[in-house]
Amino acid sequence: MSLDIDPLAQEDDGVHPVFGQAPRSVGFNKLRKRLIRQVRQAITDFDMLKGQKRWLVGLSGGKDSYGLLALLLDLQWRGLLPVELIACNLDQGQPNFPKHVLPDYLTSIGVKHRIEYRDTYSVVKEKVPTGGTYCSLCSRLRRGNLYRVAREEGCDALVLGHHREDILETFFMNFFHGGRLSAMPAKLLNDEGDLMLLRPLAYAAEDDLERFAAAMAFPIIPCDLCGSQDGLQRNAMKEMLAGIEAKMPGRKAAMLRALGHVDASHLLDPKLFDFSSLATKDV
Repeated sequence: MSLDIDPLAQEDDGVHPVFGQAPRSVGFNKLRKRLIRQVRQAITDFDMLKGQKRWLVGLSGGKDSYGLLALLLDLQWRGLLPVELIACNLDQGQPNFPKHVLPDYLTSIGVKHRIEYRDTYSVVKEKVPTGGTYCSLCSRLRRGNLYRVAREEGCDALVLGHHREDILETFFMNFFHGGRLSAMPAKLLNDEGDLMLLRPLAYAAEDDLERFAAAMAFPIIPCDLCGSQDGLQRNAMKEMLAGIEAKMPGRKAAMLRALGHVDASHLLDPKLFDFSSLATKDV
C-alpha cells in the first residue's frame, strides 16, 4: 500500500455513509487526515495486509473501536484497504446494556456485522474477589470469544482499537509491576498460529480519537464493569503519562518511538544479546 497517495486529496468522489453526518470543517479534515495517515503507516510498517482477505473488527461501543472502524471503512471506500471487514460486538451480559445501539448503528451505515452473546460478565463477577480488578480476566474471555467468531466467519485477523496510550500504559504496567520490558505489539500471531491480531491505531493518540469520536457523534456505550472500578493500575499509568506530557510536551511520541528502536546490547537480557561472545581485540 503506497503512502505517496493522499487518500483525502479528492473529496468529490463521495464518502462512506459512516461520514454522512461528519463535520466539513478544516479542523476535522486535518484530524481525519492525520488519523488516516497514522493508520496507513502502521499497516505498512507491520505488513498487516500480507495474505489478508477478511478482518473481524472488534467493536466494543467505545470511542476507540468506533474510530477504528470508521477509519478502516474510509480506507476501504477509497480502494486503499483491499480486505473485507466484518464488525463484531461481544455482548457480555452486562446489566442494562443497550442491545439495540450497535446493530442499529451498523445497519444504518451498511456495515456487515455480527452481535455475539456470551455472559462473561457473570463469570468475571464470580471469579474475581471483592476489591479485585476485572480487566485481565474480562479481556481474556472477550479475546477468546472474538478469536472463535473470527474463525467461524472465515477471517484472517482480529483487529482491535488499541491506541498509542494503551501501548505506553501497558509498557509501564509491565515495567513497574511485572519486571519486564513488554508492551502491546501492533501485530501478533495468536497461540494457535491460525489468526493474526492487528492494532492499526498503534500510532494514534487517544486525544485525537476522543476529538474524532465527538465530532462523529458515535453512539458511545460506557463500560459498567472495568470502567466502574477506581484505582486501577492502568489509571495510575495514564495519570503518570499525562503528567509527564504536561510538563514535557512530546514525550509520549518519543516514548512510542523508543519502543521501535531497541538496542539489545545496551539492556541486561543475555537471551537477547550474546554478551558472552564479547571479547577485546588482541593488541
